[in-house]
Amino acid sequence: MTVIRNNVTRLLDAHHVPYQAFELPAEKLGAVEAAAYLGVPADQVFKTIVVVRPEKGKPILALTPGTLEVDLKALAAALGEKRLAIPTQKEAEQLTGLQAGGISPLALLNRGFQVVIDEAALLFDEIYISGGQRGLNIRLPVEALVELCGAALVDFARG
Repeated sequence: MTVIRNNVTRLLDAHHVPYQAFELPAEKLGAVEAAAYLGVPADQVFKTIVVVRPEKGKPILALTPGTLEVDLKALAAALGEKRLAIPTQKEAEQLTGLQAGGISPLALLNRGFQVVIDEAALLFDEIYISGGQRGLNIRLPVEALVELCGAALVDFARG
């Protein structure tokens, strides 16, 4: 099996972050489908949801367990925002420059995005996230992800 190399895996290597890369089918898989493919619990595979502020400002990348959704009111309250919205898939792709299914906070480091991870991540030592392109998933320690992204751990995901 060939391992996909991209900017995300190179970044993790450069920071000496232990990770494992997993190739998935190239079509867009949701987090629950990716979890089934990988044979892991769906709540351990986190999806990256792009969230926008109504006023100007960089979007937020909200990582939530595959089985849950972003509660915009809870997230707004946690971040001190009045309102937040989820853009269309096309808008999310335009904002990030990445295809849906491949949006990853690690691929967007130093681009001004605020990263928040749902506190459910703390239930695991490692979680799975997108590797920055469709067909690539990365398992890495939660602690390393938080540190690399400067992420805040917030309670915002709901069933």
